[in-house]
Amino acid sequence: MAENQQTSFDVVCEMEAKSVGKMRTEVDARMVVGPLDSPMYEHRFEMASDEGSFHGGADSAPPPLAFFCTGLVTCLMTQVRAFAKRLRVPVGDVRVTADIKWEGRQTGRAPYTAHPIHFRLDIDLDTDAPLDDQRRVLNAAELGCFVEATLANPVPVEHRLRDGDGWIDA
Repeated sequence: MAENQQTSFDVVCEMEAKSVGKMRTEVDARMVVGPLDSPMYEHRFEMASDEGSFHGGADSAPPPLAFFCTGLVTCLMTQVRAFAKRLRVPVGDVRVTADIKWEGRQTGRAPYTAHPIHFRLDIDLDTDAPLDDQRRVLNAAELGCFVEATLANPVPVEHRLRDGDGWIDA
Protein backbone atom coordinates (compact mmCIF):
# COMPACT_ATOMS: atom_id res chain seq x y z
CA MET A 1 0.00 0.00 0.00
CA ALA A 2 1.30 3.46 -0.89
CA GLU A 3 2.31 5.63 2.07
CA ASN A 4 -0.54 8.14 1.57
CA GLN A 5 -3.18 5.81 0.15
CA GLN A 6 -6.31 5.98 2.27
CA THR A 7 -8.28 2.81 2.95
CA SER A 8 -11.16 2.01 5.25
CA PHE A 9 -12.67 -1.00 6.95
CA ASP A 10 -15.88 -1.74 8.82
CA VAL A 11 -16.18 -2.77 12.46
CA VAL A 12 -19.56 -4.31 13.26
CA CYS A 13 -20.82 -5.80 16.53
CA GLU A 14 -24.01 -7.82 16.35
CA MET A 15 -25.50 -8.95 19.63
CA GLU A 16 -28.51 -10.92 20.80
CA ALA A 17 -29.25 -10.39 24.48
CA LYS A 18 -31.89 -11.93 26.71
CA SER A 19 -32.84 -11.43 30.32
CA VAL A 20 -32.32 -14.47 32.54
CA GLY A 21 -33.31 -14.46 36.20
CA LYS A 22 -33.73 -11.28 38.21
CA MET A 23 -31.28 -8.85 36.57
CA ARG A 24 -28.89 -11.15 34.69
CA THR A 25 -28.45 -10.63 30.96
CA GLU A 26 -26.82 -13.16 28.66
CA VAL A 27 -25.40 -12.08 25.31
CA ASP A 28 -24.43 -14.00 22.17
CA ALA A 29 -22.24 -11.74 20.09
CA ARG A 30 -20.37 -11.56 16.82
CA MET A 31 -17.75 -8.97 15.95
CA VAL A 32 -16.62 -8.53 12.36
CA VAL A 33 -13.78 -6.33 11.13
CA GLY A 34 -13.23 -5.79 7.43
CA PRO A 35 -15.51 -5.91 4.43
CA LEU A 36 -18.62 -7.83 5.45
CA ASP A 37 -18.49 -10.10 2.40
CA SER A 38 -14.96 -11.24 3.30
CA PRO A 39 -14.00 -10.20 6.84
CA MET A 40 -10.35 -10.11 7.88
CA TYR A 41 -11.45 -10.85 11.44
CA GLU A 42 -14.53 -12.47 12.90
CA HIS A 43 -15.00 -13.40 16.53
CA ARG A 44 -18.01 -14.96 18.24
CA PHE A 45 -18.34 -14.83 22.00
CA GLU A 46 -20.75 -15.02 24.89
CA MET A 47 -20.95 -12.67 27.85
CA ALA A 48 -23.19 -12.17 30.83
CA SER A 49 -23.86 -9.22 33.09
CA ASP A 50 -25.74 -8.91 36.35
CA GLU A 51 -26.36 -6.28 38.94
CA GLY A 52 -25.70 -6.45 42.64
CA SER A 53 -28.41 -6.50 45.26
CA PHE A 54 -28.67 -2.68 44.99
CA HIS A 55 -30.53 -3.24 41.70
CA GLY A 56 -32.17 -6.52 42.68
CA GLY A 57 -29.60 -8.74 40.98
CA ALA A 58 -27.67 -11.76 42.19
CA ASP A 59 -24.16 -10.38 41.47
CA SER A 60 -23.48 -13.46 39.28
CA ALA A 61 -21.48 -11.53 36.65
CA PRO A 62 -19.91 -8.09 36.27
CA PRO A 63 -22.37 -5.19 35.97
CA PRO A 64 -22.90 -3.68 32.49
CA LEU A 65 -21.03 -0.49 33.37
CA ALA A 66 -17.93 -2.53 34.24
CA PHE A 67 -17.84 -3.85 30.67
CA PHE A 68 -18.04 -0.30 29.32
CA CYS A 69 -15.15 0.89 31.51
CA THR A 70 -13.10 -2.22 30.75
CA GLY A 71 -13.73 -1.68 27.04
CA LEU A 72 -12.44 1.88 27.24
CA VAL A 73 -9.24 0.93 29.09
CA THR A 74 -8.44 -2.18 27.06
CA CYS A 75 -9.22 -0.53 23.72
CA LEU A 76 -6.79 2.29 24.45
CA MET A 77 -4.12 -0.14 25.70
CA THR A 78 -4.45 -2.27 22.56
CA GLN A 79 -4.08 0.78 20.34
CA VAL A 80 -1.06 2.05 22.30
CA ARG A 81 0.76 -1.24 21.70
CA ALA A 82 -0.31 -1.48 18.05
CA PHE A 83 0.52 2.12 17.17
CA ALA A 84 3.81 2.15 19.08
CA LYS A 85 4.96 -0.53 16.61
CA ARG A 86 3.65 1.40 13.61
CA LEU A 87 5.29 4.62 14.80
CA ARG A 88 8.50 2.72 15.67
CA VAL A 89 8.46 3.85 19.29
CA PRO A 90 9.74 1.08 21.58
CA VAL A 91 7.15 0.38 24.31
CA GLY A 92 7.23 -2.59 26.65
CA ASP A 93 4.50 -2.99 29.22
CA VAL A 94 1.56 -0.62 29.33
CA ARG A 95 -0.27 0.10 32.55
CA VAL A 96 -3.41 2.19 32.87
CA THR A 97 -5.12 3.35 36.02
CA ALA A 98 -8.66 4.53 35.36
CA ASP A 99 -10.72 6.91 37.46
CA ILE A 100 -14.17 7.06 35.89
CA LYS A 101 -17.07 8.69 37.66
CA TRP A 102 -20.78 9.22 37.10
CA GLU A 103 -23.49 10.66 39.26
CA GLY A 104 -26.95 9.16 39.49
CA ARG A 105 -29.71 11.68 40.23
CA GLN A 106 -33.12 10.70 41.51
CA THR A 107 -36.18 12.55 42.73
CA GLY A 108 -38.44 10.58 45.02
CA ARG A 109 -39.19 7.15 43.55
CA ALA A 110 -38.76 8.28 39.95
CA PRO A 111 -36.15 6.44 37.87
CA TYR A 112 -32.71 7.98 38.30
CA THR A 113 -30.78 9.63 35.49
CA ALA A 114 -27.08 9.07 34.79
CA HIS A 115 -24.61 11.95 34.43
CA PRO A 116 -20.94 11.47 33.52
CA ILE A 117 -18.56 13.44 35.74
CA HIS A 118 -15.07 12.53 34.47
CA PHE A 119 -12.98 9.98 32.64
CA ARG A 120 -9.33 10.05 33.68
CA LEU A 121 -6.78 7.52 32.42
CA ASP A 122 -3.25 7.59 33.85
CA ILE A 123 -0.98 5.84 31.34
CA ASP A 124 2.38 4.39 32.35
CA LEU A 125 4.48 3.31 29.37
CA ASP A 126 7.56 1.15 29.91
CA THR A 127 9.82 3.02 27.51
CA ASP A 128 12.92 5.15 27.29
CA ALA A 129 11.41 7.04 24.34
CA PRO A 130 11.30 10.83 24.61
CA LEU A 131 8.09 12.33 25.97
CA ASP A 132 7.21 13.75 22.52
CA ASP A 133 7.28 10.22 21.05
CA GLN A 134 5.16 8.91 23.92
CA ARG A 135 2.64 11.69 23.24
CA ARG A 136 2.57 10.78 19.51
CA VAL A 137 1.77 7.17 20.40
CA LEU A 138 -0.91 8.18 22.89
CA ASN A 139 -2.48 10.65 20.46
CA ALA A 140 -2.61 8.00 17.74
CA ALA A 141 -4.10 5.51 20.22
CA GLU A 142 -6.77 8.01 21.29
CA LEU A 143 -7.75 8.59 17.65
CA GLY A 144 -7.73 4.87 16.85
CA CYS A 145 -9.66 3.68 19.92
CA PHE A 146 -13.26 3.14 18.85
CA VAL A 147 -14.52 3.62 22.41
CA GLU A 148 -12.74 6.97 22.83
CA ALA A 149 -13.93 8.05 19.38
CA THR A 150 -17.50 7.32 20.45
CA LEU A 151 -17.12 9.32 23.65
CA ALA A 152 -15.53 12.24 21.79
CA ASN A 153 -18.03 12.22 18.90
CA PRO A 154 -21.23 10.66 20.20
CA VAL A 155 -23.87 9.51 17.78
CA PRO A 156 -27.42 9.10 19.01
CA VAL A 157 -28.44 5.61 20.07
CA GLU A 158 -31.50 4.63 18.06
CA HIS A 159 -34.16 2.69 19.96
CA ARG A 160 -36.92 0.69 18.29
CA LEU A 161 -39.80 -1.29 19.77
CA ARG A 162 -41.39 -4.38 18.31
CA ASP A 163 -44.83 -3.60 16.93
CA GLY A 164 -46.48 -6.78 15.72
CA ASP A 165 -44.24 -8.18 12.99
CA GLY A 166 -42.17 -4.99 12.56
CA TRP A 167 -40.22 -2.32 14.39
CA ILE A 168 -41.13 1.29 15.17
CA ASP A 169 -38.92 4.12 16.36
CA ALA A 170 -39.30 4.63 20.10
